[in-house]
Amino acid sequence: MPTKTFNVPNINCGHCTRTIERELNDLNGVTNVKAEVDSKKVTVEWEEPLTWNDIRELLEDIDYPPVE
Repeated sequence: MPTKTFNVPNINCGHCTRTIERELNDLNGVTNVKAEVDSKKVTVEWEEPLTWNDIRELLEDIDYPPVE
């Protein structure tokens, strides 16, 4: 199962992390999401056929673009 940890500079508070976790959990194929305010890091685990590009596009759409 693919897993990726990345920075999201737009994370500023708990609302940001809850939004990211909620939106990613709504994607079919995402099995686990953890977003952290202090480190501004997000870890996401998913199953194929979902791809990293699908996840990245969603994050960009909700104004939390990842920085790899």
